[in-house]
Amino acid sequence: KKVASAKDNGTIWSIAANQKATSNSLNSVIGSLQRGQSTIDVAISAGETVTDLLTQMKEKALAAADTTLDTTARAALNTDFTALRDQIAKVTSNADFNGANMIKSGGNTIAALANAAGTSKITVAAQDLSLGGTVLTSSLGASASLGTAGASATMVTTVTTALSNVGAAMAKLGTGAKALESHMTFIGKLQDALDVGVGNLVDADLAKESARLQALQTKQQLGIQALSIANQSSSALLGLFR
Repeated sequence: KKVASAKDNGTIWSIAANQKATSNSLNSVIGSLQRGQSTIDVAISAGETVTDLLTQMKEKALAAADTTLDTTARAALNTDFTALRDQIAKVTSNADFNGANMIKSGGNTIAALANAAGTSKITVAAQDLSLGGTVLTSSLGASASLGTAGASATMVTTVTTALSNVGAAMAKLGTGAKALESHMTFIGKLQDALDVGVGNLVDADLAKESARLQALQTKQQLGIQALSIANQSSSALLGLFR
């Protein structure tokens, strides 16, 4: 190594040590970004399921809004509707990763580390997709049902609004996921650049060192040859006096 310790070059060693510490700290940043990414991925997957459930609920509500239906047929549709409704509650309450859930009532906002100093973070807000929550609205709560044709017609409008709101919430989660992904790529490149920089500061240039060693070896061989020639000349000169 060109600089193996502070004794070799205190300034260079200090710079390299600080850069190495920053590079190592970026491992924690990458870990934080990865956890945030995974948490959002789970939330998005659950949100897609909620969208599918709402779509089915709208179909049931629309069918139940038919005034020509008898009580038995509407009751059957209501049973399906409430089962789908209850499934939304299960999905949103279980969409967690490592203890974090972004779509339940009072869900977790992601605040992933963005730099090695811990002074900057990328924040992705929670989206409450629970029954009666801010996205589905209070009109689509835990007691939502299709008791009558009129109630069913109203529910069609309610579920349509909920679908639109969920779409907007999913877009926000998607934007957040993209931000984390882009920053993770940047941090990876930054870490690589820091590691290369540290290497340039403290590691010997192998090509230069090899050329230097070769030159020394050549010089040494020439010296040995010169000494050998000198010895031969001395021997020849002594032979003249014999």
